[in-house]
Amino acid sequence: MINLLKIIFSALLVFMCYKVISTSLESNLLEQWDFLGGIPWMCATLWDFYANIFIITLWMFYKEKSIILKISITILFVCLGSIATLAYVLVYLFKLKDDEGVKELLLRREV
Repeated sequence: MINLLKIIFSALLVFMCYKVISTSLESNLLEQWDFLGGIPWMCATLWDFYANIFIITLWMFYKEKSIILKISITILFVCLGSIATLAYVLVYLFKLKDDEGVKELLLRREV
C-alpha cells in the first residue's frame, strides 16, 4: 500500500509541477486577477482551497514539534498548494520503515 501511495503521490507531484509551470508560461495570473476575482466559481474555489489548507495544516501542526517548521510549512502550503502538500506527504512516505503503514503516516508525531 505504501509503495502504491509513493507512486501515486510522486506522479501527482510531477503532474502538478508541470501544470503550474506550463500555465504560468501561458498566462500571467497577476494580469488576469481582476477578471478572475469577479467570477463566482473562482471565489468559491479559493474558499475551498483555503478550507483544505486549514485542515491539512491542523494535521501538520499535530505531527510537527518545531514552531519554526510549522510556520514555514504553513507558508509553503498557502503559496504552493498541492505541490507543497504532495511534497510534505511524500517526505513522510519515504521516511516510513518497511513494517510501517498508513496508520504511522497519519498518526505518528515527529520528535
